[in-house]
Amino acid sequence: MWLDRRPGQHPGSAAPPPNNRSVSPLPQRTSSRGPYLAPQRPGLNTRGSSALSLVSNDSSSSLLASAKKVNGSSLRQSSTVDDAPDPEEVLARILGHFPSSNTTQQPASGITEDDLDFDVDFGGLTLTELAGPDVSSRQVDNYKPQSVQDYERDKAKFEDLHRSIRACDDILSSVESNLTNFRNDLAAVSADIESLQARSQALNVRLENRKAVEKGLGPLVDELSVSPLVITTIVEGHIDETWVKVLAEVDKRAMAHKKNAQQPQSKALADVGPLLEKLILKAIERIRDFLVAQIKAMRSPHINAQIIQQQNFLRFKDLFAFLQKHQPTLAGEICQAYMNTMRWYYLNQFTRYKQSLDKLKLHIIDKNDAMGHEDTSRRTTVLSGSKLGGVPHDAFSIGRRNELLKTKDQIAMSSYLADEDQTTHYLEVPFRNFNLALVDNATAEYTFLVSFFSPALSLAVVSRHFNYIFDPTFALGQALTKQLVSDTYDGLGLLLCVRLNQHFAFELQRRRVPVVDGYINGTAMVLWPRLQSVMDAHCESVKALTSALPNKAGSASQAKTASAAPHVVTQRFGQFLHGVLALSTEAGDDEPIVSSLHRLRIEVEAFLAKYSQAQLGADARKRDRFLYNNYSLILTIISDVSGKLATEQQDHFESLKASVQENI
Repeated sequence: MWLDRRPGQHPGSAAPPPNNRSVSPLPQRTSSRGPYLAPQRPGLNTRGSSALSLVSNDSSSSLLASAKKVNGSSLRQSSTVDDAPDPEEVLARILGHFPSSNTTQQPASGITEDDLDFDVDFGGLTLTELAGPDVSSRQVDNYKPQSVQDYERDKAKFEDLHRSIRACDDILSSVESNLTNFRNDLAAVSADIESLQARSQALNVRLENRKAVEKGLGPLVDELSVSPLVITTIVEGHIDETWVKVLAEVDKRAMAHKKNAQQPQSKALADVGPLLEKLILKAIERIRDFLVAQIKAMRSPHINAQIIQQQNFLRFKDLFAFLQKHQPTLAGEICQAYMNTMRWYYLNQFTRYKQSLDKLKLHIIDKNDAMGHEDTSRRTTVLSGSKLGGVPHDAFSIGRRNELLKTKDQIAMSSYLADEDQTTHYLEVPFRNFNLALVDNATAEYTFLVSFFSPALSLAVVSRHFNYIFDPTFALGQALTKQLVSDTYDGLGLLLCVRLNQHFAFELQRRRVPVVDGYINGTAMVLWPRLQSVMDAHCESVKALTSALPNKAGSASQAKTASAAPHVVTQRFGQFLHGVLALSTEAGDDEPIVSSLHRLRIEVEAFLAKYSQAQLGADARKRDRFLYNNYSLILTIISDVSGKLATEQQDHFESLKASVQENI
């Protein structure tokens, strides 16, 4: 709005309209070169509302009046102030100088295209509202001259403004001073940071150097020093896992000192050597006392040695290794004390167990139970086609005795149950229970010996120690086996013991316990010969029965009264053959039982042939019927058995049955 009063402007173009004239909505054109000025909003004073006025808007005069007089306004003023400052100069000091123009503005001669394109701002009013008679809502620029009294009245305001400006200058000076100090402090902080960075880099370098030195000297320093905590723990500490760790540290330093002793001696090595020796001697003393106390505990009555082995020996197996390394003689003595204790322990325990098993009632099967022994009470008249069920105490019937091989209960009978048991058993029951307990204990002991004494001792030495411990117990087991089988004629019981012994051998192989193989083989050497003797006794009894028959054929009257039912020997042989085949489903052809069974079968067939000839010789058809009935009975009994050996026997008796069937 001040652009229409620049220097060089035409005087007449800046004359305000009369006060009683309505304000036109169109702007005045002040110069042909200058653009039209946008009209002020209605209700605003076009000249008195300038932000550059030094007095309020409600003043009756302003500096604009003086400016108009200077610029040559044709309006007359009631009073003027000659020495008032030029408003344009004041404005120039505040806003800066306006660009000068040497060209005199000429009034426009007409309306140009720019005038047509000029966008008129009506302040949101319509043309009707602008042209209406209500002009009180729109203010008209009324300039009143400023008198001396007005200036004096506004002087206090100007002074307050001046003081405010000075106060602002003081505050700005203070802010500038603070900013300057802050900049200086920031520069000092930056310098400190740079100094810290330099020190940090220096410390990092020193740290890396110290790490490198510690890496090289750390092991040597550890070897040349022993902490007071280590000494206190070895001398006074309770033997537990922490004590074992400290012992390992002492052992490590002792080995390092021994290796460094070959090099030139230093004062540090000379000082730490005696201390390590004393610590090792003290540790050996405490280990000896600890192990001896545990060995003595095993000799207590009703003690379970395996619990002590697991809790007090295996947990501290490094103690014996340390003892073996630094005091092998003492380690050997402690090992011998342990072996003597366990030798006594197992022999005592198994002796008591054997005594309990001796109290079991057993079926007595002697030479009177041989297959060819004459016993009229054993004769039967069972027809062919019906399977014979053995008597529970029959020496030739397997019954349910082979369930010992199939049971999943692998726990031996306790001594208490053996003492209280009133049932009558066969010989395989005490044999199985004793050897099952022996195998389990031998496995546990061998596993312990390997875990505790190796690698300080080799496996060969451990095996010798095991044999030393269990030799009396193995001898006791073989004595029990001989006691059970020496006088018995229970061929099925002996074969059951053989199969149980083979089962124990397979189980020991699975557990990887080879040290019991000698006992297993020794037991087999007791069982197999006795089984052969029993088989031979059966063969001899049948052979003796055959020899007792007359050599000549029987008469017709005798053949007529004789029965064609199976003989009792046939029933015994069928049941015995069934039991042997049931226990030999996986047996090979090279077992002694195969040849013995073949010889027994030949003797039985010879007996049946001679018996039929002696009793039924006059009636050939009845003789063949007798043989058919006996072969059918044997075939019926063994028909439900599987296996290679059973198939061979079934095929053999099928052929014998077919050979006599045609003549019936």
